[in-house]
Amino acid sequence: MNMHSERPARSLLRGQASESDMDTSLHVEDSRGKAAGSFNIRRLSIGPGDDSAVEKGLMRLSSGGFTLIEIMVVIVILGILAAIIAPRIIGRTDEAKVTEAKVQIRNLETALRMYKLDNGGYPTTEQGLEALVEKPVIGTIPKNWHEGGYLEKKKVPNDAWGNRFAYISPGLHGDYDIISYGADGAKGGEKFSADIESWNMD
Repeated sequence: MNMHSERPARSLLRGQASESDMDTSLHVEDSRGKAAGSFNIRRLSIGPGDDSAVEKGLMRLSSGGFTLIEIMVVIVILGILAAIIAPRIIGRTDEAKVTEAKVQIRNLETALRMYKLDNGGYPTTEQGLEALVEKPVIGTIPKNWHEGGYLEKKKVPNDAWGNRFAYISPGLHGDYDIISYGADGAKGGEKFSADIESWNMD
């Protein structure tokens, strides 16, 4: 088939679209050149005076989402909020871990007192805190060791930062010393890295 279109001259009136300006006639011929049919195709023509229509259309297109500038503004605001809030959240987390480590030491002290009541003394440094969950097989063997141990979870906990508690018995500051080395896991330090000591807790 052969197709050709006849299109009337465009209207020259400013800001108006004539009927001829909006219609295009499409004639279809078969392979022998005979007319097979025709179609009228309507199209939209926007003149110089229709700028407001274009703006309204763009506004409708953008109403369903965000512009790049809006997204960038949101990202900047979120960054500022993160810079302000994150340090406070991190600080609160470290404070909570210090409190948790102190509670853990108090629980270990309670278990040690129960051990002493049954066996007449505390586990030695060599026997360690493991004597609270498993009957010692070295040093002085406890005669009345409680079957099942002295800790509810039957496991010696690590401190709030995942490090092992240091245990010394006899201790330098009493019958025993229990120490958490804080956030850095090393002896000494300041603030949240300061040592938490069983004989020196509030």
